[in-house]
Amino acid sequence: MQHPGKVKFAVIGAGHIGKRHAEMVKRNADAELVAIADVLPKEQLGIDDFGAPYFDSAAELFKAGLDFDVVNICSPNGLHAEHSLLALEHRKHIVCEKPMGLTKAECEQVIFKALQVSKQVFCVMQNRYSPPSAWIKQVIDEKLLGDIFMVQVNCYWNRDERYYKKGSWKGVQHLDGGTLFTQFSHFIDIMYWLFGDIEDIQGKFADFNHKDLTDFEDSGLVTFRFVNGGMGCLNYSTAVWDQNLESSMTIVGENGSIKIGGQYMNEVEYCHVKDYTMPELPPSSPANDYGAYKGSAANHHFVIQNVIDTLKGRTSATTNALEGLKVVEIIERIYSLRK
Repeated sequence: MQHPGKVKFAVIGAGHIGKRHAEMVKRNADAELVAIADVLPKEQLGIDDFGAPYFDSAAELFKAGLDFDVVNICSPNGLHAEHSLLALEHRKHIVCEKPMGLTKAECEQVIFKALQVSKQVFCVMQNRYSPPSAWIKQVIDEKLLGDIFMVQVNCYWNRDERYYKKGSWKGVQHLDGGTLFTQFSHFIDIMYWLFGDIEDIQGKFADFNHKDLTDFEDSGLVTFRFVNGGMGCLNYSTAVWDQNLESSMTIVGENGSIKIGGQYMNEVEYCHVKDYTMPELPPSSPANDYGAYKGSAANHHFVIQNVIDTLKGRTSATTNALEGLKVVEIIERIYSLRK
């Protein structure tokens, strides 16, 4: 059934990303922000401008009996599945920030519950909306590169004491999950979206300069084969000094090679493909700016629009729950190699 009138949203988690969700809802003429929930005192959060009722826990939000359709889950990673299940219990659609959970089993519970109550689960993978991502997806789908031989993903970012603040959930194993979940799941998502699942995974991991900041590694070198053919590697680190270096993907295929680079995989750096001229792409959105450090491209307005369009029967979800699960499962398999 198509949704009549404005789609009503409530946001759980009022950190940087929760505020971005709330802002995108406020800006959309087809949407209404009904409530915000967090566990911190309201005065610490800087959310007065949103003009929405505030609740000091997810449980209190649902107890209030407000009328809304969608819950945006922007709480710490380790609480995503718990908050998703709570929202589904109350028959709400959910928009879940990455990662969907910290284990495949958690994600399966969420998908099972969503099917049981006939509600949608939207997983936030906003990098799919960047012009280079949309373009490379078309190139791969049309098989312009022929057989894929090699794919290299490099993610070299800075995350230091400016990011991992004392008392924050970031860097805490059971709430954060690790570097691949928090920083680089977007790029694993893009790789999976383009080339499918991986097998024969091998990895080396190190903690170079985060011993006092996080419970887990800051760097890794991971190699694998694609189930669909070809081989690949993922090299990642948050130990880069002072500022982000790059997030890039180099693809070597039978009929050509392409490299998408920049800090956020947002620029096409090389394209040389047999009998093909690359089109001019629209400009990419700027990066999310968190002051001392930068995050992925600011494409959340596309996410909110996709939720509204899907609920109104105009389109389907850009990232479905099964894809959200697959990204978590790939990271879980990589992390099972950590000693």
